[in-house]
Amino acid sequence: MFNKKGTVFFLLLLSASFCFAQDKFFTKTGKVNFFSKASMEDIEARNKTVTAVLDSKTGAVQFAIQMKGFEFEKQLMQQHFNENYVESDKYPRAEFKGVITNNNEINYGHEGSYPTKVTGKMTLHGVTRKIETTGSVKVDGENLKIESVFNIQLTDYKIKIPAVVKEKVSNNIRITVDTKLEKLKA
Repeated sequence: MFNKKGTVFFLLLLSASFCFAQDKFFTKTGKVNFFSKASMEDIEARNKTVTAVLDSKTGAVQFAIQMKGFEFEKQLMQQHFNENYVESDKYPRAEFKGVITNNNEINYGHEGSYPTKVTGKMTLHGVTRKIETTGSVKVDGENLKIESVFNIQLTDYKIKIPAVVKEKVSNNIRITVDTKLEKLKA
């Protein structure tokens, strides 16, 4: 049974957690695509199970991607991707942790689309590298839409392309982020 001090402490803790959650936006159904344009073949894959969190107060943003969640048009491509290139059993996730460096220019209380500058670190295939990119945050009521397009080099992440398929897989991969986040409720 609570005494007066315990009740006051519990109410303060409850109100603090409610205020804290109001600054957070979250999804487990984010979308990330990648595209490889090579001389003999284009390869595209989609992942619709990306977890993302954005703290509107600080601009901190995080993405977690299960590598086996990428879907390809051809099943054989998906198998080669998971077994031979990103080694999904050994490196099951890719992660991005960063910050929107111009977060103070985004009015999360006013609907509209705001350009963003993002800096952070992406971990893929066991390698962590700094990423700087641009994108946008669209405020739509209590929801956000985050969009960004940037390129990575597979060799930067120690992903090897066998000589036999060099003409089919580009080292330069375009990553597209198109994610809707909802306000995290307390």
